[in-house]
Amino acid sequence: MSQPAAETDFPEPPVLQGHGPARLIALCNQKGGVGKTTTAINLGAALALYGRKVLVVDFDPQGAASVALGVTAKEDQPTVYDALMRSDVTVTDVIRPTSLATLDVAPANIDLSAAEVQLVSEVARETSLARMLRPVTETYDVILIDCQPSLGLLTVNALTAAHGVIIPLETEYFALRGVALLVETIAKVADRLNPRLKIDGILATMVDIRTLHSREVLERVQEAFAEQVFDTVIGKTVKFPDSSVAAESILTFAPSHQGAAAYRRLARELIARGDAA
Repeated sequence: MSQPAAETDFPEPPVLQGHGPARLIALCNQKGGVGKTTTAINLGAALALYGRKVLVVDFDPQGAASVALGVTAKEDQPTVYDALMRSDVTVTDVIRPTSLATLDVAPANIDLSAAEVQLVSEVARETSLARMLRPVTETYDVILIDCQPSLGLLTVNALTAAHGVIIPLETEYFALRGVALLVETIAKVADRLNPRLKIDGILATMVDIRTLHSREVLERVQEAFAEQVFDTVIGKTVKFPDSSVAAESILTFAPSHQGAAAYRRLARELIARGDAA
């Protein structure tokens, strides 16, 4: 899908003279299949290609972001779960490089699902992820936290650690219904746990501008959330799952594709809005 003609472009980001401190951005939506992981890996890759040092934290027990970036959480290697729950493992023990020099990933696997139960008995359980990430916040420019599709304790941890939230939203009618609950949860976390937290933007995903339904939902999102909606939209394309199967971002798998162009544009928009380095 090509970008609508009315959209304006965003400038090339300035070259950084150094790295850090990081802006932490949680990608959240309690509805699955809306493009959270796709956005985490491709926005991360786009920011890395613009010279930003990026860490993708896979905070979903499905571990899809790890696999899509070519990193498999093996049994003999520590994961996010270990760094979160074990005092003898730090986040630096977990972080693995990807094929892009300035893009790293902290991988997860199904073990992370146990953390939801185990954290309940922990003191200051909502701040466990923030404490885990503290040692590397000066190392990176952007830390993207790919959340699981729920509003449970892991997601609350991500919101408590984050400076901002990106909400990927499929342009489908029923996808709109859950956004109010998510926005309410974000407001509660900001009020009770993390006063700095704000919504960086709502990102329309899987947009097929050829269909009336997709156009109508996009218009309703823009009417309801106004300036909170990113100008950039992400079109529906088979290239996203194809690139994930190839364990690459679309930025390296099909750099000239319109999907790659959309995520480069989103990276520029995020930086231009001051929500990334």
